[in-house]
Amino acid sequence: MNRRNFLRTTLGTAGAATLGGREALWSAPARKANDIVHLGPDRVKLCRLAIGTGTKGGSIQRQLGVPGLADMLQYGYDQGLFFWETADAYRTHPHLAEGLRRVPREKVTILTKTRARTAEQMRADLDRFRKELGTDYIDIVLLHALTTPNWTEERKGAMEVLSEAREKGTVRSHGCSCQSLEALQLAARTPWVHVDLARINPAQLLMDADPNTVTGVLRQMKAAGKGVIGMKILGEGGLSNRVDEALRFALSLDCVDCFTIGPANRQELDDLVKRIPTAAQQARAQAA
Repeated sequence: MNRRNFLRTTLGTAGAATLGGREALWSAPARKANDIVHLGPDRVKLCRLAIGTGTKGGSIQRQLGVPGLADMLQYGYDQGLFFWETADAYRTHPHLAEGLRRVPREKVTILTKTRARTAEQMRADLDRFRKELGTDYIDIVLLHALTTPNWTEERKGAMEVLSEAREKGTVRSHGCSCQSLEALQLAARTPWVHVDLARINPAQLLMDADPNTVTGVLRQMKAAGKGVIGMKILGEGGLSNRVDEALRFALSLDCVDCFTIGPANRQELDDLVKRIPTAAQQARAQAA
């Protein structure tokens, strides 16, 4: 199958939910990077495009230094991009903390991730994360990079602590990111998961399965009321020569609420912001 036919097939499958769902999706205004989205059952307010800080494990964004990355985050915030995505593993918590000192905390949505497995590890991580980020609460905390088919048993202690933190208000919502199809399928079946961060792009780069299979699982999540955030939209740079195609694909999906991409600098951020409305219009035209 050539690339054009492959894209047509994947886009057609992605847009084919139910007729009513498709009509609702494509009768909406054209999508923009700073669209407001209310995510999952906790209705966390965020924007369509998250500024990611984890490209190649965060090494790309860390090259900017703490002030430089904070400058880019503030620059994005001034354009309505108030959703900032990080993880303990990216080592960018101090960079976000500097960004938060420049803007009102309550107007920014922070997502971070933990590799904690036990209750003790999770409590320690939450205390440390809030100190590193300079905030009393974290909007979304995810269990990071799950791969096993029984992660709910392996991470039970961490999950319980996150549930308690949500009840207390120190965490607003919780969920997971997955790096295997089995882990993703379990996340779709698990009521505890309010938010899932899923790898999705049209070329199956760094994904858990082929796009059609992953899209099917993400539709199950949406049907269960979960919030779905896309990642690896550009295949961590592998689709740098196919950016418009990848954006069209992501924006065509009725099962993805928003997505995160990690720009290396302001110019790349500007480029994404400019491309997204056109890509959304092209996706609408292809689905019509």
